[in-house]
Amino acid sequence: MADKLTRIAIVNSDKCKPKKCRQECRKSCPVVRMGKLCIEVVPTSKIAFISEELCIGCGICVKKCPFEAIHIINLPSNLEKDTTHRYNANSFKLHRLPTPRPGEVLGLVGTNGIGKSTALKILAGKLKPNLGKFDDPPDWQQILVYFRGSELQNYFTKILEDDLKAIIKPQYVDQIPKAVKGSVQSLLDRKNETDRLEEMCERLDLTKLRDRNVDQLSGGELQRFACAIVCIQRADIYMFDEPSSYLDVKQRLKAALAIRSLIQADKYIIVVEHDLSVLDYLSDFICCLYGVPGAYGVVTLPFSVREGINIFLDGFVPTENLRFRETSLIFKVSENAEEEEIKRMFQKRYPKMSKTLGKFHLEIDQGDFTDSEIIVMLGENGTGKTTFIRMMAGMLKPEEEGVEVPQLNISYKPQKISPKSQGTVRQLLHAKIRDSYIHPQFISDVIKPLQIENIYDQEVQNLSGGELQRVALTLCLGKPADVYLIDEPSAYLDSEQRLVAAKVIKRYILHAKKTGFVVEHDFIMATYLADRVIVFDGTPSILTRANTPQTLLYGMNKFLKSLDITFRRDPNNFRPRINKLNSVKDCDQKKTGNFFFLED
Repeated sequence: MADKLTRIAIVNSDKCKPKKCRQECRKSCPVVRMGKLCIEVVPTSKIAFISEELCIGCGICVKKCPFEAIHIINLPSNLEKDTTHRYNANSFKLHRLPTPRPGEVLGLVGTNGIGKSTALKILAGKLKPNLGKFDDPPDWQQILVYFRGSELQNYFTKILEDDLKAIIKPQYVDQIPKAVKGSVQSLLDRKNETDRLEEMCERLDLTKLRDRNVDQLSGGELQRFACAIVCIQRADIYMFDEPSSYLDVKQRLKAALAIRSLIQADKYIIVVEHDLSVLDYLSDFICCLYGVPGAYGVVTLPFSVREGINIFLDGFVPTENLRFRETSLIFKVSENAEEEEIKRMFQKRYPKMSKTLGKFHLEIDQGDFTDSEIIVMLGENGTGKTTFIRMMAGMLKPEEEGVEVPQLNISYKPQKISPKSQGTVRQLLHAKIRDSYIHPQFISDVIKPLQIENIYDQEVQNLSGGELQRVALTLCLGKPADVYLIDEPSAYLDSEQRLVAAKVIKRYILHAKKTGFVVEHDFIMATYLADRVIVFDGTPSILTRANTPQTLLYGMNKFLKSLDITFRRDPNNFRPRINKLNSVKDCDQKKTGNFFFLED
């Protein structure tokens, strides 16, 4: 027998503007017409209130609202008794909690706005769970009774008795300079409670940065600094919210090893991470979160790492017999199999050239590219990938006299996106890419999958990092060009959006018969996108070389050999998985020189 449904009504406080509409939701509601107060708009309140008890789920108010501020969602009633927290009426609701285990790393995976940060705050003791009773919050005694019989009862008891100290590495490390002032060394000294300061500085490449002030650090340097600050403190619960953003592949693995070095029999470690290959490398077990972003989130039972990530990609939870995404996400990497089917129309060459910027010198080997091809650039931070892209775009001139970069129409998405324009997303797209923005093919290939329509009427200045990234990608692809230069398209995107963005870029470049040059540190996204790769090697920030474009297999092998890591492929969905250092598979692959994709 099917589960009885319970209903949640979400009113988006940013979109609901009762003073600017005719209150169509209230006037069109059949329950209100019968004389019951299902939808109320009180003059003193800034948003409408919908009674979930009286709502019959007809969905008329959803269609009538001119600002698309209302969502009515049906949930299985068995989730009602599992409500952990709700902020207030008609707002986000979290069901269940992840269960950390001492001596192991718990990984959390799920889209943005699904409750991962809320779960972290509750587990850190910074937010008291109200079990959905936001108008009459329960006391701790009732909360402990609610969690009775589960591992969380002991966990919360310890937190209450002040036995557990929790530290969270914040998600937005670019905000750190606003919160703290001083040199890296002075701040590390102030927080140092262990004898691991030197070791962590070595592990996270902070030794050369110690004399610098925090406000002089780049995004990647701030990320490593934030991880180090957490790792050198004494705590019982260590939480890391997105520790890999801004970091290159090598730094991501170093940060992962630094986090795993904290493991002790009585310590809890929880990590939220969108780079699935890093999450796989980091975690001992995984909890997935599914639901509707901004409306509700549900935490699954813990799974093994491989099973947990595959459940997230598959969109189906077997323990609950529940599908939360219509399509599975599968990675078929172009291993020259599809190459013959694509007819290449032209081939362009760029010359051997070089560029010096201050103390940094970049040598670029001669190379070529064709239409319907994506070339991914692989290398550590500071090896000149962005410099190469800017030279291709004509923003920087080569050192050599008379060396000409091919004159092509270029569309460029920079690494750092700072919103300068006033007005809404709709106005921005209309002004910049009017022809593409109204073209049906562009709408179905780019705008719909990137969910740009949902943010059409939002002010550009108010967009989150992920929303800005999706708009920047739309603007880049919407500009007519021969070559698309895309710098770090995965930054700020969650795991699901990264895979969608990769598919959008790949499909668009292929169908439009254009060329794409992409800089990307997320391995899953890089391997999905790449037809060929350019490997950057040398000494970062001093002397580096951009090699000529190579096949995916050869280039990846060369790059991974320099990092001393090996990858295998998951047999179910073909995603790349990092082998644990010195594991049997790792040693076997290194012996045969096959660092990239050994079939399982």
